[in-house]
Amino acid sequence: MDECDETTIPDERLELLFACCHPALATDAQVALTLRALGGLSTGEIARAFIVTPDTMKRRLSRAKAKIKVAGIPFSVPPEHLLPERLAAVLAVIYLIFNEGYGGRPELASDAIRLGRVLAELMPDESEVHGLLALMLVHDSRRDARVVADELVLLADQDRSRWDGGELESGRAALNRALSLLGRGPYVLQAAIASLQAEDRPDWPEIVVLYGELATVTGSPVVELNRAVALAEAGSPQAALRIVDRLELEDYRYLHSTRAELLRRLGREDDAVVAYRRALELTGADRERRFLERRLGELGAGGFAEAPGRPDVHEHTAQ
Repeated sequence: MDECDETTIPDERLELLFACCHPALATDAQVALTLRALGGLSTGEIARAFIVTPDTMKRRLSRAKAKIKVAGIPFSVPPEHLLPERLAAVLAVIYLIFNEGYGGRPELASDAIRLGRVLAELMPDESEVHGLLALMLVHDSRRDARVVADELVLLADQDRSRWDGGELESGRAALNRALSLLGRGPYVLQAAIASLQAEDRPDWPEIVVLYGELATVTGSPVVELNRAVALAEAGSPQAALRIVDRLELEDYRYLHSTRAELLRRLGREDDAVVAYRRALELTGADRERRFLERRLGELGAGGFAEAPGRPDVHEHTAQ
């Protein structure tokens, strides 16, 4: 293993992240392998992050490991001038670890934020590094308000006095640093959206515009789903539903929970019940399942006690 100056990467886990993210592998493979090796995530958890089945992810991991063996890809920390070529995968790993933690494992979220801070010191002129740190801090500032008495609380209903104001300001400071570097990458855009959502009166039309820009950058149907939710918040639930109905995310739980919310707003209660139940089938966290069952109860429809589902509205817009 090539030796790296001890001061180059002042954190052992961050060193390992850069070592695992070898550019000879596809970025998705780099991220998946690193999450498995260092992130403490199971194959099922990684599959959920990539919106694929566990069997599909298991095959991907096996192929990536085989390529490493056959090609003799070295497991070594790259010299400082080669760090940028591995940055995208490292950022993706840190963010997916944060997301898993934000979903109910706070120690993982804290670990991801710590790695983000170290990375920002290591690469102070990389706008996406500051953008990711800003995104994590802004979301994490609302952690204590998202769940009350083991019940999910949506963003609009959260008690803002329970938000961590200092962490929110730190996130906005990191966002300002990213913007000063002329950052307009996906993490900077997401951080800008999260910051706007945390305002007393979110500027939803501006958030719709930012999601449109983010969709252009990423080409992601999940981003389009976010844009649809923002469009509904801006006052156009019918237009939002048209976007949702053309997305090919049939097995994505957030699609169905979002669609159910839109249908409920539009007074299409029978269709909303079907969508809520489909969301329940696709997810499993108890507190989120209770949220969806509560919605079903409001519509006069019982939830499924045996459903393995988990109620979700997309993280960046609703919780």
